[in-house]
Amino acid sequence: MRFRILHESRGRVRLSAAGPSMSMEEADLLEAWILSLPGVDRVTVHERISGVIIFFHGDRKELYRRLAGFRYEKAREEVRVLSPQSRRINREYKEKMVFQVLGHYAKRLFLPLPARIFLNTLNALPRLWLALKTLGQGKLTVDVLDGAALCASLLTGDFSTAGSVSFLLGLGETLDEWTHKKSVDDLARSMSLQVDEVWKLAEDGREELTPLSRVEVGDRIVVHTGHVLPLDGILDRGEVMINQASLTGESVPVAKYPGAAVYAGSVVEEGNCVLRVTHTAGENRYDRIVRMIEDSERMKSGTENRAYHLADRLVPWCLGGSALTWLLTGNAARAVSVLMVDFSCALKLSMPLSVLSAMREAGKHKITVKGGKYMETLSKADVIIFDKTGTLTNACPTVARVAAFQGRDEKEMLRLAACMEEHFPHSVANAVVRAAEEQGLDHREMHSEVEYVVAHGIATRIGKERAVIGSRHFVFEDEGAEILPEDRAAFDALEPEYSWLYLAVGGTLAAAVGIRDPLRAEAKKVVGLLHEAGFEKICMLTGDNLRTAEAVAKELGVDEFRAEVLPEDKAAFIRARKEEGRRVVMIGDGINDAPALSLADVGIAVGSGAGVAREVADVTIAAEDLEELVLLRTLSGRLMKRIERNYRFVMGFNGALILLGAFGVLSPALSALLHNGSTLLLGMDCLAPLLPEDGSGKERRCGT
Repeated sequence: MRFRILHESRGRVRLSAAGPSMSMEEADLLEAWILSLPGVDRVTVHERISGVIIFFHGDRKELYRRLAGFRYEKAREEVRVLSPQSRRINREYKEKMVFQVLGHYAKRLFLPLPARIFLNTLNALPRLWLALKTLGQGKLTVDVLDGAALCASLLTGDFSTAGSVSFLLGLGETLDEWTHKKSVDDLARSMSLQVDEVWKLAEDGREELTPLSRVEVGDRIVVHTGHVLPLDGILDRGEVMINQASLTGESVPVAKYPGAAVYAGSVVEEGNCVLRVTHTAGENRYDRIVRMIEDSERMKSGTENRAYHLADRLVPWCLGGSALTWLLTGNAARAVSVLMVDFSCALKLSMPLSVLSAMREAGKHKITVKGGKYMETLSKADVIIFDKTGTLTNACPTVARVAAFQGRDEKEMLRLAACMEEHFPHSVANAVVRAAEEQGLDHREMHSEVEYVVAHGIATRIGKERAVIGSRHFVFEDEGAEILPEDRAAFDALEPEYSWLYLAVGGTLAAAVGIRDPLRAEAKKVVGLLHEAGFEKICMLTGDNLRTAEAVAKELGVDEFRAEVLPEDKAAFIRARKEEGRRVVMIGDGINDAPALSLADVGIAVGSGAGVAREVADVTIAAEDLEELVLLRTLSGRLMKRIERNYRFVMGFNGALILLGAFGVLSPALSALLHNGSTLLLGMDCLAPLLPEDGSGKERRCGT
């Protein structure tokens, strides 16, 4: 495809694609493909004018070179478009709002009075019918209030006010519906699976790393312990424990046997399995996430729920105030003015919009929040606990040295270690595999089925011998591996500054792999910023030895640390803090962190970590920079301030309108205009960013 450059600036380019327009499917495909390019931060495609706006960092010429090679056919094989939902939603609701506004003012400008009266009455009938149905069910909600206001306007002959009220109510509902659907769609996209490749089982039984886009219905894929099921399917082989919390809400893993149906988004907690694919598209997973977001009460923070309940409780008071005004003054216009105002509309619009907008804003910074209540808890939390490896340290540790014993070859031992580690989602395992690749070592399958022991290591069989790799405790204590006398001096000389993986074959130590895991450059700064952000205690939990943990804790300035902890120890530590009355945030990345993430008030998983951690956690961060945690804390605090401020505004402003209407200062039409206008403006204000465009936490006036 050919692109024409319309405008260039630093980090931004605006292009025009060949052709007058493109379909929504083509626009989504082009947008997904460009977003997958290295250095691209953000992209917007306008399908009607074939316009493309790209925000990027890096080499401009390289970006243009790649764009010149774009083909729709090739892109369909390289990227997946989750859903065309977002683009369709925007087009549908933009057109709907335009027609509502044009229709309303065209009616006022061009139709004679009798025709306007007829249309205004006709437009009011659905709301009157809804009000009667609600009353018939024994409920007093805002629908009854709206129906009463319209009915009073029609009975008093104020058809113009009735038309304006119907128009403003309809416009507000469209804006509310549009924003809610768009926010839910954006959130569902950010919560969707980020799986690009799977292990496909070939006809000869070999496992081949295959792009997800090339997997077809009927293919068999292998899923190991700790991995997310990327597609729906039928269990073909293997007995596994599946965590389905993200789909069903079940907190306890369930056993699955061959022949059972399993679904994308579930996590294999124990065992390995072969899955026969039944659906290849991402729609199945996406649709379930959308339903979860729309239906789940997890979405609502405590402040939101209180606002909802208060809004419904105030409806009878509004109706009573209108009746009392009419009884005391005998003036129907004043009574109608009171009816034109309610608290429910503004409260029920502004609260969810504020939360969804904040969650969407977090998504722009590669932070996925699964519910509004977690942001509320984050704003009030006073203890934050870090796992060390892969969280406070670089997500990409490296192999510093391989020590071989028994006269074995170091490269052969690294090749064997990579062969065992390649199936498991942990930063240390990734380091071993990467080191083997950098040395050009082919670590093709040469073992039987592997067994993953959480927080300890991996066991398998090489020929007739049992091979294990993992921690010192696992290899020497649990497995009882021995060190040959002639290797003892070399073993004792292993550098203490490295974390060591031990590899034993046939019950004897064969090699040790030294892992260098430097701290993140920003880790110490972030600990200080989190203290400034209001966390009273910052803790670190790690499976490392005491000497290493103590040095790291001292360097970072954390308040408390624990070394050589197991998963159950982390959970116990969090439980103790909660019993003290603390609100606890836990941050981790591995399978062994899952129990602690589940138990914390807010569990935050690192995006590059294990699938089970991401699924169990309430929040996921990309962790390209730990300052995302500070940003999230700031965003959560500003969201709660916005909700409280909106609450006070709605109560004060609408209360004043009711009083002014009751005293005859405001006419019914003006009351309706001010009430509905303020509701719309409040809703629009709720969509304003809580943070500056650069994502920093610096103060700015943006509706906070």
